[in-house]
Amino acid sequence: MFRAIQAQLSRCAPLFCIAFAASVASASAETTVRMMHVDPNPKNVAVWREIADQFEASHPGTKVKLEYLENEAFKAKLPTLLQSKDAPDLFYSWSGGVLKAQAEAGVVKDLSKEMQANGGAWAKSYVPAAMNGVTINGKPMCVPFKLSVIGFFYNKALFKKAGVDAEAIATWDDLTAAVKKLKAAGVTPISVGAGDKWPLHFYWSYLALRLGGEEAFAAAKAGKDGGFTAKPFVQASTMVQEFGKLEPFQPGYLGTKWLDSLGMFADQRAAMLLTFDDSAKRQVAVAADGKGIPLDDLGVFPFPSVKGGKGDGATFGGVNCWAVSRNASPEALEFAKFLTGKEAEQKMAEAGMIIPAAAGADVGIKDPFMKLFAGRLAKSPFHQIYLDQDLGPSVGRVVNDVTVEVVSGAMTPEKAVKQIQEAFELEK
Repeated sequence: MFRAIQAQLSRCAPLFCIAFAASVASASAETTVRMMHVDPNPKNVAVWREIADQFEASHPGTKVKLEYLENEAFKAKLPTLLQSKDAPDLFYSWSGGVLKAQAEAGVVKDLSKEMQANGGAWAKSYVPAAMNGVTINGKPMCVPFKLSVIGFFYNKALFKKAGVDAEAIATWDDLTAAVKKLKAAGVTPISVGAGDKWPLHFYWSYLALRLGGEEAFAAAKAGKDGGFTAKPFVQASTMVQEFGKLEPFQPGYLGTKWLDSLGMFADQRAAMLLTFDDSAKRQVAVAADGKGIPLDDLGVFPFPSVKGGKGDGATFGGVNCWAVSRNASPEALEFAKFLTGKEAEQKMAEAGMIIPAAAGADVGIKDPFMKLFAGRLAKSPFHQIYLDQDLGPSVGRVVNDVTVEVVSGAMTPEKAVKQIQEAFELEK
């Protein structure tokens, strides 16, 4: 190939030679940015392709290749890929413990220099909760992509039947009072998929957050004040146990799977569901009639505060990001910045794909409920990440298990937090 090019150059006219040589140099200098994702939805991938095409048009010589791996295959193969010469330039990541492990393994790029340049302009282009989620030991180790938050959805008609005013539910005591009124009216207050365990742990995690705030979680992860045996976590366990005694959930809740609990809510067989921000459309998909609760009959409210607690206004959910491989090209970094910029993220928000991490991009959200959740995230003083991500899957599994045991009355609050702490110490 090289000799053929040399021969062509020896025969060409001077001006043509210059143009030919330039084209050869351009072709040889072309850079391919490989982005590995786990999204099976072709509509979402089409939006990414459109954004990638725009980037290519403004960056001649750079091509973006989107590569898909199914979620479980991705998790299984990624560690090996990242240690090889075939590592993708950008790859989908979960914040918290997952990202921390990748950072400690040295397979992702520390973005401190790039994000703090020009007075931190790049870092400041994201909402604070997103940047906090991708920061490990004070360093940004991933490019924020999207956020999620957990909150209560409720059925307005069932609330009206029981004489419950959702706008008056501000504290945990207000929620327990609402549960009692719903039960008195013959309405199942809350559906929950405790058979999958993780839906029930939202209650324990949120209560611990409301009681102790960011300070309590930071101290526990640092091994201070008894770790997860500290007062806020014991108190949260006690409160969920007392809540369980009210029998707020549907009969057989311990064996109910998550999708079935969502279906119960969609079929108007329970008044509330503590769930994901995009559950207005989720409930339609699983409803027996294919329609679910009409949007006008749906309402949302944040997880209530606790009197004397330190975490009022804090949110609980997820932060996902695009990690940059340690040997990724400068072009890959540029694409990551472009993909998560305000314009691109607004386009994804308009398509109903995400609550964007980019500041100001939430104007593109059309779902009225997701818009409300996005507003809370933007104002959140602290966003606690799902514990099976933040603390790692092993500790998260223990949190899920003991929450079910505590709520059902099979385990004491003190024993529950002790087991969580022991699991956390084993992971360190």
